[in-house]
Amino acid sequence: MVINQNHQDKPIKIAVVGDIHDQWEEADGLALKHLGVDLVLFVGDFGNESVPVVREIASLDLPKAAIMGNHDAWYTATDWGRSKCPYNRQEEDWVQQQLDLLGETHVGYSKLDFPNLDLTVVGSRPFSWGGPQWKYSDFYRRFDVAGFEASTNRIVAAAKSSACETVIFLGHNGPTGLGDLPEDPCGKDWNPIGGDFGDPDFEAAIAQTQALGKQVALVTFGHMHHTLRHTKQRLRRGVHVSSEGTVYLNAASVPRIVQTENDRRRNFSIVSLSNGVVSEITLVWVSQDFSIASEQVLFQSSSTVGMPA
Repeated sequence: MVINQNHQDKPIKIAVVGDIHDQWEEADGLALKHLGVDLVLFVGDFGNESVPVVREIASLDLPKAAIMGNHDAWYTATDWGRSKCPYNRQEEDWVQQQLDLLGETHVGYSKLDFPNLDLTVVGSRPFSWGGPQWKYSDFYRRFDVAGFEASTNRIVAAAKSSACETVIFLGHNGPTGLGDLPEDPCGKDWNPIGGDFGDPDFEAAIAQTQALGKQVALVTFGHMHHTLRHTKQRLRRGVHVSSEGTVYLNAASVPRIVQTENDRRRNFSIVSLSNGVVSEITLVWVSQDFSIASEQVLFQSSSTVGMPA
């Protein structure tokens, strides 16, 4: 077996790109290269079935994995969306066009092995709206999935087929079990306020994957934006650590590109992974000259606190 010395000698640097909502520019790809990341993870919501944005993501020349969000089926999954559809659905299928562009990069109900990094990225249910009810049965027929149990089984099957023992789960919405307060990672922050709006099939799949003996280092997702609808006094809690040591990251810092008086800044969540364990997570804002304008530590493992940089 060939051992990757680079992987052993230094942490793996992973960029998680939160909900894009049409905010993707050529400078984003350049920023990622300036950051020197080993892997890029996209949590979905590229736009409202935004084929051009997905085409740009697909062309990004970096190791990557992605999952689709609810906005990526905006004109297809719901009656309301179909009534607003800007294209002829009898002649075009923008959902399928996005999936075709991404190819194996899209890990919804699938996985992608990165043997040089000694990890596998496993995708949860794609196009998730979140919540305790199974929604849009007609839409999910294209995946031959008819409910939460079948959905869990699809996710676990992907995890079982992973070539590496260290697994990162990538979802659009996060799993249930991370709290039911409105400011929790998947907490419901609209009326009626409160409640766990995570995906139950995702939680079950994570537990079953851990029972298989896989090391679930990171579970990352978006969907539930950091800014809360019911208050401007605080932000959503972005990180949760389970009793098993798995780190959960909600990366949806929206908007992810902001224009200041004299700068244009874009954010990325940067995860450091050492020997299959998350050691640090920071939210970085990159300036238009590709320097880091600000950096906020969201998580630091106890073993790295106090260590020299």
